[in-house]
Amino acid sequence: MLMTKERRPAIRTLRGWAISVLQEAGAIRECEEHGWMQDRADPHARQRSFDIARRDPPSGVSGDEAVAELATVLESIGDTCLECPSDNE
Repeated sequence: MLMTKERRPAIRTLRGWAISVLQEAGAIRECEEHGWMQDRADPHARQRSFDIARRDPPSGVSGDEAVAELATVLESIGDTCLECPSDNE
């Protein structure tokens, strides 16, 4: 039986690639109601995403550049949705 590795969809920007890797690793998720990205604060998922970036960066990008972009994206994502009502209101 012929087995093929599932390919990730083509991503147009390095930021888009980083978001895709973070979602695939489970480090971030999308608010189901509003679509905002949310940091899951899962250290194991973060480590998996950095391992993916080092091992399989996008074409034309070094592993160090890929890791740096992941870190930049993670810094820009909070742990709550901006539109969901907070629990303390």
